[in-house]
Amino acid sequence: MSKLPMKLSNQLTLPVINAPMFLVSNPEMVIESCKNGIVGTFPLLNARTTELLENWMIHIKEDLKHARTENQSDKIAPWGVNLIVHRTNQRFEEDLELIKKHEPPIVITSLGNPTDVAKIVHAYGGLVFSDVISLDHARKAAKTGIDGLILVCSGAGGHGGTLNPFAFLRAVKEFWDGMTILAGSISTGEEIMAAKILGADLVYMGTRFIATEESSASEEYQQMLVDSTLEDLIYTDAISGINGNYLLPSLQKAGMDIENLKKKEVDLSFSESKAKAWKDIWSAGQGVGSIKKISTIKEVIEELKTEYKNALKTNDTFSTSGTTNQ
Repeated sequence: MSKLPMKLSNQLTLPVINAPMFLVSNPEMVIESCKNGIVGTFPLLNARTTELLENWMIHIKEDLKHARTENQSDKIAPWGVNLIVHRTNQRFEEDLELIKKHEPPIVITSLGNPTDVAKIVHAYGGLVFSDVISLDHARKAAKTGIDGLILVCSGAGGHGGTLNPFAFLRAVKEFWDGMTILAGSISTGEEIMAAKILGADLVYMGTRFIATEESSASEEYQQMLVDSTLEDLIYTDAISGINGNYLLPSLQKAGMDIENLKKKEVDLSFSESKAKAWKDIWSAGQGVGSIKKISTIKEVIEELKTEYKNALKTNDTFSTSGTTNQ
């Protein structure tokens, strides 16, 4: 049985979160995702300054409020932000103040203890999800008062984990009774359905939405996604100090010595020079092969909805007519 709050469940047309992606997610992606019935999110650090961040939050809130009034629809999904709790995030306190002020319905925490963030978000009625890549991390996060665990499994873009989703989800459910969000190489409606069958309440999809007209990804990045397959990925800690999946052609194009990559120290602080460097190093998940063209957010979601409905029909048919010979 789904652990989703009834209000959230009623707002969704698909059980999907458009994952927050560094230098890719922006207010337009968030708004279009929410208008089409999935949760739209963005990393707070994508806004270069606190002033710009506040403008983004106001823009998202006003647009979605207008959409609800204009469409008279409950299928306008909530929006969310991603806050890095790691000590290298020099803007943590300032960004947390803006969370208090503008009250995003969903806050996703990464790389740190979310206890204090959860207290603040719960005070205004929001939900807090934390991403985890190991059982140890999941057990610790489960004790912090959060609402959901995002299980970042093998095959996820960016800072992906190494665990199989079947094994990770089953193990987490032995000690966790809250919401579970599954991440890692989920790119189609059939895969959304598979995650639901496994017991996930929501899925996290990032790579599938990079090659969209609303994203901040460059045309070259988007075309590389269209042209790439599973074989074009490399899993390395040489970019940020944390293992992640990246497009090998982008590293080669940036002049990196692929044969002699060395681990960097973990540094998730933000600076203009770092942002410029990251513009040439592009991440992707193992579901990259499902991207065949550059589309709009709406077109991607419509395609996912069709695939999901077909998968539901197939599952229902199998459940009612399937037999086993003894």
